[in-house]
Amino acid sequence: MPNNAATVAARLSVAPMMDWTDRHCRFFHRVMSRHTLLYTEMVTAPAVVHGDKDRLLGFDAREQPLALQLGGSDPAQLAQAARIAEDFGYAEINLNCGCPSDRVQSGSFGAVLMESPALVAECVAAMIAAVSVPITVKCRIGVDDQDPAVVLPDFLAQVSAAGVHRFSIHARKAWLQGLSPKENRDIPPLDYDLMMEMKGLFPHLHLSVNGGISTLDQAVGFLDRGLDGVMIGRAAYHTPADILLDADARIFNDPMGRTAEEVAHLMLPYIADHLAKGGRLGQVTRHMLGLFQGRPGARGWRRHLSENAHVDGAGPDVVLAALDHVTRRAA
Repeated sequence: MPNNAATVAARLSVAPMMDWTDRHCRFFHRVMSRHTLLYTEMVTAPAVVHGDKDRLLGFDAREQPLALQLGGSDPAQLAQAARIAEDFGYAEINLNCGCPSDRVQSGSFGAVLMESPALVAECVAAMIAAVSVPITVKCRIGVDDQDPAVVLPDFLAQVSAAGVHRFSIHARKAWLQGLSPKENRDIPPLDYDLMMEMKGLFPHLHLSVNGGISTLDQAVGFLDRGLDGVMIGRAAYHTPADILLDADARIFNDPMGRTAEEVAHLMLPYIADHLAKGGRLGQVTRHMLGLFQGRPGARGWRRHLSENAHVDGAGPDVVLAALDHVTRRAA
């Protein structure tokens, strides 16, 4: 398995999340962890090929190591999108085989691809032939009435034979009929034991577990049990300090030593630059609301940002005033 920067960083990653892991969120997360692998929101291959590439794919180089997640099921189009993404400098390109939304199903990609491993193999083979950066896959353990113990190993075997060495697996089924995308994140039961079985069957593959992981202790536990990586979604977004501030020390043996207060201050130059380019404060600070979750003053921090970040002319002073709610409670 190639030992590139993205693979090393994949010991811990923040899951791609629609409407959440935009460039501002990723920069904020990067301030907290130098090493954690970050993912974009899913972008469809047709959008990359035909759309505004700078808007869809542009990122700050300081976000690296950074992976782009693509959605699609046309091998030639995915290969073309992968070439474009490689030119933008992404460290990895990931194919979405796990999203259960109706929009994704109607486009014949996302979780519905769990039913077509041969097509997925064809897609990744075309992408691998087109670029030199790693091509990876994010998938579910199965969909609808599939038996994960049968479907998942077959899926991994066929797709890895096409050249994929690294998979992130959401350890739940996706029910394409009967459950909403939100319900699909919580209702289908987690099957972590199946993940461990897959590692036993495919020791040569890099397997990351995703789904239901809410603490860094849990992540360390999975790594100690022999999995290669852990992908955390909602907890990394809602309680970022709990997950990311200690990640470098505990997962990558590289203590960063930053506090949440320091992170808030380190975001100020980025915010000033964003405002100078015509952006609005709330576009950045909406991702920072959970920075002090669980600490005295966290409610005041959230409330001040929520009430003031969208006011015309709002700037870094709003962040400093919100931070005062925390520092006064800590004094």
